[in-house]
Amino acid sequence: MKHEIIGGALTLADGKTLPLSKAVRAGDFLFLSGQLGLNAQGALAGDSVEAQTRQALQNIATILAEAGAGLHQVIKATVWLVDGADFARFNPVYAEFFAQHPPVRSTVVSGLVLKGALVEIEVMAYAP
Repeated sequence: MKHEIIGGALTLADGKTLPLSKAVRAGDFLFLSGQLGLNAQGALAGDSVEAQTRQALQNIATILAEAGAGLHQVIKATVWLVDGADFARFNPVYAEFFAQHPPVRSTVVSGLVLKGALVEIEVMAYAP
C-alpha cells in the first residue's frame, strides 16, 4: 500500500529537527504522531496541562486540515499524562474539541521525553 507523508518536519525551539513525520495517510486512514503542546516556534505553550492540551489539540486540528480532514473524523486517541492528578483538568479541555461524537480513547500516566511536557496526544482518523 502506498502512503503519503503529511506536514513538514517537526523542529523544536532549539532548532533540533526530530526524525518523524507529523502524519501519514495510508489508504483512508490518517495516523498522526503524538502531539505535545508545542507552539509554532517549537516551545511549550505554557506550564499548565490545560494550555498544553489546548495547544496539542490545535496542532492536531492543523495537521488534519493539511490532509483535508477534521477533528470530527478522529476515531481513536491515545493520551499520555505525566501526572494522573492532571486528568481532572485535562478532560474538560479535551471535551471542548470533541464535544460531539468523541473518539475512543486510552489515557495513561507516563513520563515524556521533552522536559516540561505534561501531555501528549496521538490520534488516528478515518478520512476517505
